[in-house]
Amino acid sequence: MRLSRRAFCALVERAIADLPSQFAPYLEELTVDVEDMPNAALVRELELDDPRELLGLYQGEPLTERNVDHAMRWPERIVIYQLNVQRACRTRAEIIEQVRKTVLHEIGHHFGLDEEDLDDLGYG
Repeated sequence: MRLSRRAFCALVERAIADLPSQFAPYLEELTVDVEDMPNAALVRELELDDPRELLGLYQGEPLTERNVDHAMRWPERIVIYQLNVQRACRTRAEIIEQVRKTVLHEIGHHFGLDEEDLDDLGYG
């Protein structure tokens, strides 16, 4: 199943919009982008065996690790990999659910959750 970039981005935006309003102030500096696939340099950096398995990526310093000594930091960014999400799904409903799950997983990293925490919450 394939969606247009516009339709896929709308699903990502909806997943973010559906978050409780109290999360909004913590997401103001967070950029969420959609790309087709991770690039070759990122695949090497992350030492991925199969780049098709990476559905999303959080790049930044989690809120739980920030302090006043680190005033300068890179912009916070989440990337959702459209082709990988679509490849993992057979129907539009599965894509909608996988986008939601992937967005929440990556936002979880922004809030300082690790893979085990996210697995426990059902977002692994």
